[in-house]
Amino acid sequence: MNTGVPEIDPAKCTGCGECIEECPTQAVELLEGKAVIARPDDCCYCTNCESLCPEEAIRCPFEIILAE
Repeated sequence: MNTGVPEIDPAKCTGCGECIEECPTQAVELLEGKAVIARPDDCCYCTNCESLCPEEAIRCPFEIILAE
């Protein structure tokens, strides 16, 4: 299991689809009305899903550090 991908709380997810629409790699999809990271190896760590989720159901458990 890939531990660096966004985590989605199914209790908070309403299935609105915002994260799916904005995922540049299509790693997120709906399963039984809830968003899931269906293709974790495709995640590009952009954090779009976390920042756009209106329910704050998505958490990115990583920190992006830019090198000089």
